[in-house]
Amino acid sequence: MKIFITRKIPQKAINFLKNKNYEVSIYKKDQPIERKILLKNIKTADGLISLLTDKIDKEVIDSMKDCKVIANFAVGYNNIDVGYAISKAIIVTNTPGVLTDSTADLTMALVLSCARRINEGEKFLRAGEYTHWKPNLLLGVELKDKIFGILGAGRIGSAVATRAKAFGCKIIYFSRSKNIELEKHTGAKKVPLNYLLRNSDFVSVHLPSTKKTYHLLDKEKLSLLKGSAIFINTSRGEIVDEKELIKILQKKKIHSAGLDVFENELNINPQLLKLKNAVLLPHIGSATNKARTEMAMLAAKNIAAVLSGKPPITPV
Repeated sequence: MKIFITRKIPQKAINFLKNKNYEVSIYKKDQPIERKILLKNIKTADGLISLLTDKIDKEVIDSMKDCKVIANFAVGYNNIDVGYAISKAIIVTNTPGVLTDSTADLTMALVLSCARRINEGEKFLRAGEYTHWKPNLLLGVELKDKIFGILGAGRIGSAVATRAKAFGCKIIYFSRSKNIELEKHTGAKKVPLNYLLRNSDFVSVHLPSTKKTYHLLDKEKLSLLKGSAIFINTSRGEIVDEKELIKILQKKKIHSAGLDVFENELNINPQLLKLKNAVLLPHIGSATNKARTEMAMLAAKNIAAVLSGKPPITPV
């Protein structure tokens, strides 16, 4: 059976598939695969490992005459037309759980970078501007006793809440359902979205990208944020109306924002790059050796399970 992988992933997963005697083909360039090359290489594939940068739509799915499983190398799967894949008897899987800690760690790194003005401080020092200590130099925000609002109390949101609790924050969260375990371990309280936005000192987004969450945080919602609020997004850029977020950052209507995701990746809005009160990262939430290797292995194991007639491990 043939497996096509749209980008080089950790070698351990590739070796795993080859040891199963699958014929494995990989797009060699370290960049998003060109559509014409994707369409050419998947015609006879029995399994496909895709990345978030790959648009697996109706045309792509129709091109795969033998495909039985698409394993997305990500937790999110908004790049795949899942409904159409299912209608063609193709199983779609993702990689939940294995990147929870890495993404939660990075979220807190963004929180601290914004709160303590880490990026500003480093640039200040490197530019040779640090000539003497000043009592009012780069004053930041402490986390203790602050209200930390979590949008989406799933695996990652809960892991962030645990970390924020360790810093002495009070946790509130917005979610479709009550998270009893989260409340038990952190004392978190479930609240309506508007209440969370109005009262949180830190707002951290951990929602999936769906039709319902698209621009959930629009102009009206963003206007509810406190002037001292720090806004963090490590989930999906489409959840936020980025143009409106840029406006409130430009007018300094909130303290700052830390973003690992953007509405139009990879085309970052140039206005974001000009903002001194925004910390910007190139979508590295899961970028640890451990997380990326486990993501690759989970994708590979999903492929192997389906092609051997077993149920997928993490079906969408």
